[in-house]
Amino acid sequence: MPGFERFDSLVAMFFTRAAEKGDAPFLWSKQDGAWTPISWNEAARRVAAFAKALRAEGLNPGDRVVLVSENRPDWCIADLGIMAAGCVTVPTYTTNTERDHAHILENSGARAAIVSNAKLAQTLLPAVVRSTACELVIPMEPLGQSSVRCVGFDAMCSGPADVGEARSAAAAFKRSDLACLIYTSGTGGAPRGVRQHHGAILLNVEGCIDIIAADFGTSEEVFLSFLPLSHAYEHSGGQFLPIGLGGQIYYAEGLEKLTANIEEVRPTIMVVVPRLFELIRARLIKAVEKQGGLGLKLLNKAIALGTGPVRLADRPAKLAIDLLLKPKVSKRFGGRVKALVSGGAPLNPEVGNFFAALGVTVLQGYGQTEAGPVISCNRPAAGIDSSTVGPPMKHVTVKIAEDGEILVQGELVMAGYWRNEAETARVLKDGWLYTGDIGHLDAAGRLVITDRKKDIIINDKGDNVAPQRIEGMLTLQPEIAQAVVSGDRRPYIVGLIVPDPEWMAEWAAENEKPKDLDTLKADPAFHRALMASVDKVNGGLSVIEKVRRILIADEPFSIENEQMTPSLKARRHAIRQVYGERLDALYKN
Repeated sequence: MPGFERFDSLVAMFFTRAAEKGDAPFLWSKQDGAWTPISWNEAARRVAAFAKALRAEGLNPGDRVVLVSENRPDWCIADLGIMAAGCVTVPTYTTNTERDHAHILENSGARAAIVSNAKLAQTLLPAVVRSTACELVIPMEPLGQSSVRCVGFDAMCSGPADVGEARSAAAAFKRSDLACLIYTSGTGGAPRGVRQHHGAILLNVEGCIDIIAADFGTSEEVFLSFLPLSHAYEHSGGQFLPIGLGGQIYYAEGLEKLTANIEEVRPTIMVVVPRLFELIRARLIKAVEKQGGLGLKLLNKAIALGTGPVRLADRPAKLAIDLLLKPKVSKRFGGRVKALVSGGAPLNPEVGNFFAALGVTVLQGYGQTEAGPVISCNRPAAGIDSSTVGPPMKHVTVKIAEDGEILVQGELVMAGYWRNEAETARVLKDGWLYTGDIGHLDAAGRLVITDRKKDIIINDKGDNVAPQRIEGMLTLQPEIAQAVVSGDRRPYIVGLIVPDPEWMAEWAAENEKPKDLDTLKADPAFHRALMASVDKVNGGLSVIEKVRRILIADEPFSIENEQMTPSLKARRHAIRQVYGERLDALYKN
């Protein structure tokens, strides 16, 4: 693909690609057990029809429309249709509670809400009834009787449509126009609406295409979408990047079927979060260890060799790894993946190096919803170092403040928070976005993230400790699924540990103990086994970083119990509310 064109809106980009691709497949989903496509032409027709129907229902340019749905073709069509009508999409998570929906509906002033099914409507509809502005619900599937006015999504998409007229209308949109309000769940406090304009996302798309074209070339790209589209990372990287590339998007059937979907779809690019890499790494190691023999020797040798120069004596082993091991690993990702792009949370360098040694290209990126969201990304041609998140994207400027905070400037920076001038003034100063992250630029101009500014632990002696590094090392242990450490203004670090469920079941069977966590967490022998795993990590930590005592969690951290964000980052304030007193008690004995 030649240089990426300059578009004035996301809608203009979509209609341009639809005109180029015509009847080629665009959006894929499983229907009656078979992958079924919607063509670019058909998608454009539905987008135009939906936009026209929204205007017929009385929605005006600038009006906000909430979108609550799992990933599916209708999500993309609804999003583009809202924008084509000149309205503003307000994506929300399918895991939101009634209280979450009520806050977003009221704060955004949304006049309409789209919901995919009756199950998701159970939490949305009561919030709609109480809202002061929302007067229309658009269900993708029948809801049955409802106390609010409903108009079916399919009916709106099947009405009269003029794609040429819709494309002409899009020509009036500007890059500075508001495209969407994305509410950041954050790790604390009420969600804030990030005002993402068309230009912010378009700049992200251009920067990502620049990397793909330079390092891999662009062909018929195939994406598998499974991260929530309500998150800025998937919204920009898993929806608008494929549109910019003229690629195809397959919608996964769910996390439980993700492995099978990867093998069926054989994506060329996937947008993922670090937790997925950690799980796949653990499963790969476990599978190879069970087989033993040559496979285990090759795996250990591949990790030992890494990606550096190969000595003459190691060339036979390297040839065996390339012929026997790497194809099997590649097959797990479908066999034709060019790159897996990791973002949303920090990727442990050891995990990145593991996959690199096995021939899987992992591009770790860094960003925030407030910046489109991609700020930087690794580039293979420049040499991937898993301890960095790569150089800043094209047309993005990064500088480091005196206290180490990362500052960002460029069209990708949000216009501010919706109806929140105080928070806007706090993070936007003199044209710079104050990210709240701490880091530095290395000698090659690559960004290195060390921690969240507000998450840094300062012990009772004034020493700074970065918790994410310790937590990343702990969760690489096969016995530990999740970990959060604390110790602010305390003499040492303590850890909250979630045991790995498979290891826990195996340990219980070997020691003839009950397999339930409630019983095991009170068992001294089980506690000692977990502490032994922690001590392995302590061997590689400095004196001030060592985890001296641990508490076993009552249950895994999850989105459902509000202890994790949808991008799978720990919500420290929520975890502290549950475990604070017990963690404090670890210092009293």
